[in-house]
Amino acid sequence: MTATRDRRIVLWILSGMIVLIVAFSMFSPATDDSNPAPTTYNSGSAGTKAAYLALGELGYGVERWEAPPGDLKNVDAVKATLILAGSNFPTENAKQVQEQIADFLSRGGRVLATGKDGAYFLPDGKTDAPTRVYGKLCSSIPEGQGPLARVGKVSLADDIRWAAEGPRFRVSQLCGNDAVVVSYKYGAGDVIWWSSPLPMTNRGLKEDASLKLVLASLGDADRRVLFDEYFHGERASLWDTAKGLPLRQIAWQCGVVGVLLVLSFGRRNGPIRLPVRVPRSSPLEFAESMGRLYGKAGATQAAVDGARRRLLKFLEEQCGVPREVLRATPEAIVHAVEERLGGRWNRLGEHLAQAAETEHHAVTLASTLELVKALDRDQRDLVEGIRSGLTVRTTLKGAN
Repeated sequence: MTATRDRRIVLWILSGMIVLIVAFSMFSPATDDSNPAPTTYNSGSAGTKAAYLALGELGYGVERWEAPPGDLKNVDAVKATLILAGSNFPTENAKQVQEQIADFLSRGGRVLATGKDGAYFLPDGKTDAPTRVYGKLCSSIPEGQGPLARVGKVSLADDIRWAAEGPRFRVSQLCGNDAVVVSYKYGAGDVIWWSSPLPMTNRGLKEDASLKLVLASLGDADRRVLFDEYFHGERASLWDTAKGLPLRQIAWQCGVVGVLLVLSFGRRNGPIRLPVRVPRSSPLEFAESMGRLYGKAGATQAAVDGARRRLLKFLEEQCGVPREVLRATPEAIVHAVEERLGGRWNRLGEHLAQAAETEHHAVTLASTLELVKALDRDQRDLVEGIRSGLTVRTTLKGAN
């Protein structure tokens, strides 16, 4: 009856959990994807978190750059690429920021900037309105044979175009007549500009050509890649890791599961424990009873054999004597113990030999008791020698 009742309670609890899971799944709100900032902290479609993680798995030294541009002077520019993906150009100290970026480039750095604000960071950067009527999105046309053109057609927003002209500016992708991917040299460094950060966003990176454009823009895989977060105003915090999670729904589910656990385990009136059993005899009485049984049966061989087996097991597990040696003669066992522990162990061999002889000759109860005590003393002396870390005594004291 009790088993049937318990089974019924468990089935009710499981049914309730299934109903709650289905209800929460149906009525939980959709994940918010309203953040348009292309930052590495944004896991939405407009963020660049996927690119940040993917580049790290591909072997790039990827970092979030949350320091002011003045700290770029401490960076080895020859092996670094700074990404300004949709970064907000500052209204204060604008000239100083441009000079710091130019200094990074002149020392051999590489800068990848996107959009209208990204062009403001670049030396000689200039943009203008698009010439196409529809400028939200286009599939670009490769121009030339450079690495940025060989990636193929890329989906880019044509809401801005590169307006600076001259032979130094190399156009690699076009939307109609609008240059949307441009590169040029500045000092010892390289400048790359995209019309939008779309190819490196979580939404755009799914396209093969977009990933190729990102890799071609970054340069060699041994370069240090710095994703700018300073001009995005983003800062890492504990709350950032929880953004996008249905925390309220998780809290409700945890609460319901806790209540179900209380109901399932706390339904009895009192604690469950085993009944108290009074022992029939004390350990000493048990030992005396077993001794009388051995004496009445004349089981001298069993007592000696038990002590001998304990000693041989100790020699194998604690002293490292191989099992093959333990199966050999007592002299071989003594020789192996002396090699490992040093000293003289003749008494140990004598006791083992006496224990082996009891298998073929009957011994008195008094002789059996003395032999068992001697074997136990041998084991205690071995323990003492191993614990002290010193050479065991040359003779076993009290072996008689």
